[in-house]
Amino acid sequence: MKVPLLDVKAQNAPLRQDLLGAIATVVDSGGFILGPEVAAFEQELAVQLGAKRAVGLSSGTDALVVALMALGVGPGDEVVTTPFSFFATVGCIARLGARPVFADIDPQDFNLDPKAAAAACGSKTRAVIPVHLFGRPAILPAVSLPVVEDAAQAIGACKVTGIASCLSFFPSKNLGAMGDGGALATDDDAFADKVMLLRGHGAKPKYVHHLVGGNFRLDALQAAILRVKLGKLAGWTAGRRANAERYRRMFAAAGVPAEVILPGDTPSHIYNQFVIRAPKRDALREHLTKNGVGTEIYYPLALHLQPCFADLGFKQGAFPHAEQATAEVLALPIYAELTEAQQAYVVEQVVEFYCRGG
Repeated sequence: MKVPLLDVKAQNAPLRQDLLGAIATVVDSGGFILGPEVAAFEQELAVQLGAKRAVGLSSGTDALVVALMALGVGPGDEVVTTPFSFFATVGCIARLGARPVFADIDPQDFNLDPKAAAAACGSKTRAVIPVHLFGRPAILPAVSLPVVEDAAQAIGACKVTGIASCLSFFPSKNLGAMGDGGALATDDDAFADKVMLLRGHGAKPKYVHHLVGGNFRLDALQAAILRVKLGKLAGWTAGRRANAERYRRMFAAAGVPAEVILPGDTPSHIYNQFVIRAPKRDALREHLTKNGVGTEIYYPLALHLQPCFADLGFKQGAFPHAEQATAEVLALPIYAELTEAQQAYVVEQVVEFYCRGG
């Protein structure tokens, strides 16, 4: 049996006519930059998230960048974050000339340890970026500083609590565009207005530039596509949660070794990924690949050990929980369209690997 890690065709196929109709509407309008489709999507997204405002942006990465820009983060500043996340979480800090300051993760949920994050804050700290990793809401640190939530993998998992929640619509996300796209949600009108100014080179009106911003706009075509999909998001999330619970039942019945740790049933976890801890992870992944099961390692190298951050001076062992996670995590297929038979096959292959001694 073939079980891909993700099957975007299975999600898009039932929506084909609606998607093509939405695209045709934009094509016929001739308006491809911002405009009514983006404005409508922003309003609908804010309602769905329970946020006061949502601003459509060019990617989840750019949402993080523009959030920090709106806070005035720059050279000489520090931003506290996790060493275990997608590169963009830290790349956005470095791009603005600020210094990333890491705090280790909680080994139980892979999210930034809130106490460690608070302890890492100092006189130069301008913001904290926790990540709702894999779709599981993080506990935010108790700090009197702006908190920018990296919710790229966690749309709808939790309300906006910090100054901003940054979203990604990369095609593999629970709400995926057909290309790049992102958004920033906030309950602060002034902050939203500043982000809207920054996404268009700081210009208002046209050709009058109050700030040095960038081109961070969400395309009208992507907004139209996302409007079609937004109404399906709750159902897709329910499907992912149901599949996660079925995995837990199946693994328990199959007698998987206790060393294989599954994600717990956390309320509001949306399972952008279903990530297990697995001994002999690399050998297990090779076995699954040979038998047609798609997997991925999120993430194989902690951010403090990335070559581009060598000048920060971190060595192996600096953040042991994050480093251990990079050696043990493995994502299994979890998308809403995954069938019971496919899940049973995934579980069967995992159990077979360990039963034969790895």
